[in-house]
Amino acid sequence: MKLFKLILAIACFFTLTACNQTENNQVKLDKKEKYTGKRPNIVFLLADDMGYGELGSYGQKDIKTPFLDELASNGLQFTDFYAGTSVCSPSRAILMTGQHAGHVSIRANGGLVNGKKGRVPLHKTEMTIGEMLQGTGYQTAMIGKWHLGVPEDMFTWAKGRGFDYAVQEQWGVTNKGNVLDEREHWVNNDQDSVFYNYNDYKCLDEFRTNFALDYLDKKDNSKPFFLYMSYRIPHAHEFFLSKNDLYKDKTEEWLEIERRHAARITMLDAQIKRLFEKLEKSGELENTLIIFSSDNGPHKENYHDNEFFNSSGGLKGYKRALYEGGIRVPMIAYWKGKIRGGETTDLQAVFYDIMPTLAEVANIPIPEQTDGISILPELLGNPQKKHDHLYWEIHEGGYHKSMTQAARKGKWKAVRTANANKTELYNLETDLFENQNIANEHPEMVEQMNQIFEKESVKNEHYPNAGGLFKN
Repeated sequence: MKLFKLILAIACFFTLTACNQTENNQVKLDKKEKYTGKRPNIVFLLADDMGYGELGSYGQKDIKTPFLDELASNGLQFTDFYAGTSVCSPSRAILMTGQHAGHVSIRANGGLVNGKKGRVPLHKTEMTIGEMLQGTGYQTAMIGKWHLGVPEDMFTWAKGRGFDYAVQEQWGVTNKGNVLDEREHWVNNDQDSVFYNYNDYKCLDEFRTNFALDYLDKKDNSKPFFLYMSYRIPHAHEFFLSKNDLYKDKTEEWLEIERRHAARITMLDAQIKRLFEKLEKSGELENTLIIFSSDNGPHKENYHDNEFFNSSGGLKGYKRALYEGGIRVPMIAYWKGKIRGGETTDLQAVFYDIMPTLAEVANIPIPEQTDGISILPELLGNPQKKHDHLYWEIHEGGYHKSMTQAARKGKWKAVRTANANKTELYNLETDLFENQNIANEHPEMVEQMNQIFEKESVKNEHYPNAGGLFKN
């Protein structure tokens, strides 16, 4: 381990100039653009693989999420909100950079690296939300799952990408053959940090929330903060299946894997409540925007049945699918006294809208790299600009078995899988569950969607199929 730390230190020394990239990625403001009033704190809460139908406020009947349901009743709930794409790493890359799946550097959990499959980090020229806010006076913190770097390059970790305080798991194998244990949580890139022992906590996200509460105690109260809480629940992983008594009364009705799945979601709800109460007790809640969402649709892994709890709310597909079940996710926004409470909106919004939204919240310029639009007007009940269309792509197997593209344009939704060599078309107003492919009845709309597919996907060295439409 000492050898590994020495190697990392040497790597940091010889690549120190990469730090300048972070400076280049910071938003520069003229003196005329100095802020007036107190800028709000921002807390972004991200669940891992939580489906559209796994919260009570979205129709869940069996899994209890009392706090998030209350948050929705006091905030604004989105019915037509979408993740960046349908699997972890690229979706998070889209969230962090404000670029859609056809532009961002990461388009799958892995890609071709020197001719072999490997992890692809965010490109250092892509500004992150952390860098955007850090460069304009915000304290920034990231706790949990980063999934946007590579083990051998610390500058690709959260600490090197705009977060003053970073607590992240790191796993994989370095280029020197060192194996990293995902139970190790690196605090500000110091590997001698904290080792997660699942016997000491109710769940991994209790462990992570403890870091967040400690951070809130120690931060500089004279500056606004951005806290990105990246949870692990309800991602499938046997190691993180908590041992607890929640839903024990269901043991005769439910398989153990389903009982634990439900229990972990309820425990996540409790951890978010802890964080909320901390903000309330400290007096910072009234000046804090809180957003909750999920990185993609529900998983179907580790023997969990995604249909057991109707996890996608009846929508077609699940994780890795570009049908609605794979990409439509919960989204709740709360800002005491500013966001109208107890309402829903059917505004079509997506992960790449978060960067411009937070820029406007912080009263700073919106980065040119983003494909999104600010949805702050919708949050505050003001006239809202709308997208002409939304776009997704994914470059790994699973549901579709091949590189796939999707787009939504108003009521129309199109999905095109490379090896199918045809475009499917659905009318979501009359066919929300995408059961009736009506492409043959609307060739003009299919052509419009194909033009979107061809225009929005740019080439990427790590994904050979990127860059345009698969011709008939």
